[in-house]
Amino acid sequence: MATKFKIRQDDTVVVTAGKHKGRTGRVLRILKAKERVVVEGVNVVERHVKPRAGQPGGTMRKELPIHISNVALWDAEGQCRRKVGWRFVEEGEKTRKVRFDKRTQEAID
Repeated sequence: MATKFKIRQDDTVVVTAGKHKGRTGRVLRILKAKERVVVEGVNVVERHVKPRAGQPGGTMRKELPIHISNVALWDAEGQCRRKVGWRFVEEGEKTRKVRFDKRTQEAID
């Protein structure tokens, strides 16, 4: 069964645990099967790559994934973490599921 995450691609998040605790960045990719996210500028490693057809060799920097439980949504205005919940909003005859900030009760989406 697919898990519904409260963090989406292009969200700004802060790392809450591990050696990169406190760093913020944008979510580049979500790996749903492994419950991991790739955050821009966090968990960066250097890989030594051999030259291949048309590509030069050398060292390449890339971000590795971290577990989704170790990141939280970041509120740039308040400079703090956001606790996120789900809420159903009625728009005419349709209901839509949206994320909201539990502290301020405002919709994120």
